[in-house]
Amino acid sequence: MSRTALRICPLCEATCGLSLTIEGTRVTHARGDRDDVFSRGFICPKGASFGALDSDPDRLRTPLVRRDGELREATWEEAFDAVAAGIRPVVERYGPNAVGVVLGNPNVHTVAGALYPPVLLAGLGTRSVFTASTVDQMPKHVSSGLLYGDANAIPVPDLDRTDHLLLIGANPLESNGSLCTAPDFPGKLKALRARGGTLVVIDPRRTRTAKLADRHIAIRPGTDALLLAAMARVLFDEGLVEPTPHVQGVEELSDALREFTPEAVAEACDVEAGLIRVLARDLAAAPTAAVYGRIGSCTVPHGTLASWLVDVLNILTGNLDRPGGALFPQAATDKTPRPAGPGRGFALGRWHSRVSRHPEAKGELPLSALAEEIDTATEDGEPIRALIAVAANPVLSAPDGDRLDKALDSLDFMVSVDPYLNETSRHAHVLLPPPPPSRSPHHDFALNTLAVRHQVRYTRPAIPLEPDRMAETEILARLILAVTGMHGADPAAVDQMVIDQTLGKAVKEPHSPVHGRDPRDLATRLTGDDGPERRLDLMLRLGPYGDGFGVRPDGLTLEKLLAHPHGIDLGPLRPRLPQPLKTRSGKVELLPGPIADDLPRLRAALAERPAGLVLVGRRHLRSNNSWMHNVPALTGGSNRCTLHIHPEDAARLGVEDGAPVRVKGAGGEVTAPAEVTETVRRGVVSLPHGWGHDRPGTRLGHASTDPGVNVNQLLDGSLLDPLSGNAVLNGVPVDLAPVAVPKAPVLTEKLTPLT
Repeated sequence: MSRTALRICPLCEATCGLSLTIEGTRVTHARGDRDDVFSRGFICPKGASFGALDSDPDRLRTPLVRRDGELREATWEEAFDAVAAGIRPVVERYGPNAVGVVLGNPNVHTVAGALYPPVLLAGLGTRSVFTASTVDQMPKHVSSGLLYGDANAIPVPDLDRTDHLLLIGANPLESNGSLCTAPDFPGKLKALRARGGTLVVIDPRRTRTAKLADRHIAIRPGTDALLLAAMARVLFDEGLVEPTPHVQGVEELSDALREFTPEAVAEACDVEAGLIRVLARDLAAAPTAAVYGRIGSCTVPHGTLASWLVDVLNILTGNLDRPGGALFPQAATDKTPRPAGPGRGFALGRWHSRVSRHPEAKGELPLSALAEEIDTATEDGEPIRALIAVAANPVLSAPDGDRLDKALDSLDFMVSVDPYLNETSRHAHVLLPPPPPSRSPHHDFALNTLAVRHQVRYTRPAIPLEPDRMAETEILARLILAVTGMHGADPAAVDQMVIDQTLGKAVKEPHSPVHGRDPRDLATRLTGDDGPERRLDLMLRLGPYGDGFGVRPDGLTLEKLLAHPHGIDLGPLRPRLPQPLKTRSGKVELLPGPIADDLPRLRAALAERPAGLVLVGRRHLRSNNSWMHNVPALTGGSNRCTLHIHPEDAARLGVEDGAPVRVKGAGGEVTAPAEVTETVRRGVVSLPHGWGHDRPGTRLGHASTDPGVNVNQLLDGSLLDPLSGNAVLNGVPVDLAPVAVPKAPVLTEKLTPLT
């Protein structure tokens, strides 16, 4: 007997609503939920394959503990005993910084990943924190922190109302959007053009998104900041600046960008000066417009400057914080909005990495530095001796995985929270597997802060947990207790501690709806089946749309949300300035000191030209980094690990379509089949991110049959954006050579017939 259940898809940032068909304890079909208030029935191949991913036979069911050098199945009690015995002695002997924490991208897609890592980091007190953000998005956090005083105040394009959209380094038809939560991003772009709007795409590859555009600019990789600076220069020179209110530093910015004329940047960008002027004029002339930059403009040597200039263009044209432009979303679980006014601001480099002295950004160190922080001794503190990896696979996602692979093998202790025995978790001494997504609740705490429309949705587990499985929320709560010296305590104590601390602080804040009330009484009013649901109820009640524990009777609560299984629509994005600003001035600080100090490095780039080929990455609609290559339905076809190369470059180098090519970079070399295509510009080659499933000791049966190559092995980890610590993954110089394939021997000797 089959039944249906609703579930928000956790497989990318689009957060589409799904309707699952369930037979017994197995998801047999997934389709888009037509009544979902946000996605309205949209679904992509990843969501359609939810059932196959959910029931992947290689997913681990029980913990693994290393005994006599081998990972063997263990009970949950044995696993957490081993965690406590492995981590606590390291903390007590060498201090908390000797324990590293690595958080992977999947954490933003789960309830547990949103609620518990902050508690883990606070309890440990370690500064050795590394996340996927420094191979992806940290430049945007840093530029937002410097502009607005809050690293999480990231404006998103108002896709449903804009008249002119300029995308740089973004390919949402493949990625479904990033730092911009928008179900059916492709449909929104088509709707923009259907209503007479303009789509401009700046990308060295002719992506599916670029093919949809009115204008595609095939820029030279890594020169995004130069092009954007020249567009800003045009706005100043031609009197087209009409800045957003609540901004300071406009005149200073004009002076700082004086040298970046279209003529000065044209050769470096390989974009004609006249075209740069047209891009700027069209942006200024549009009734409403938005500039949106993503990973292609972040993972370059000037990633923070490029991210800053994206917002600069929105600000100078008056499109920041207005409908049809770029606005600041406000999620239902955001903190109670505080009154507008000066804040503490945002600081960089509050501490530094031990070996290369990389500055901290947003409480994190560069993931590229993880290997050296483990394997290199210095007089400045202890190396990392123990590691906690939560939903992270840095052997594939960080530069120079071979070095990191060896470094992980040298750790005193490692614990990994992961459903797979993969390239990173195979090094763990304890592996704690969370259950499949169908058996977990879902609310998008992080991604709703980037959503293009205000809404709130929550789905409970579609299928109950089996007796031998443990909820991911309980796994992380028990992990917190084990590593902070409270092993054996009730895991519910973690949630209660957070509730007590949050309410204790809220009742003391004058702008809070519960100011002056009894926190113990408020805690008794929370609803929910468990600690995580009570915490969700708490955040909803205290949030910008909440009931304030009865102060606003029509406001949000968990009970109200559960009564609306397809979600609650809260309306379009709205202007919010100056309320989101936390700068010391209380204004948008257009030319922050660290940005001004980095501009000479950008000026030096005016004279730089690549001597040979440069490498860029690419995404595919049916994968998300290294997550999904073990699902047969999501591999094959065009989702292959091939090297894209332009026909003219292929002819010059003697590279044939389909033939193996050796690619060499500063960190090593890989061999991949060539795919000769005009979708990349001359001088550029492209390999996808997240492949390389060929290391021994993993249990990825399908992925290992077509492992591909690890593009990040071409990097040695030395190339970073200095402001954010983000790895430089695009515009990296590489050398190519065709691999000679031995021909089959030709039989020339005559055969003697048998008689």
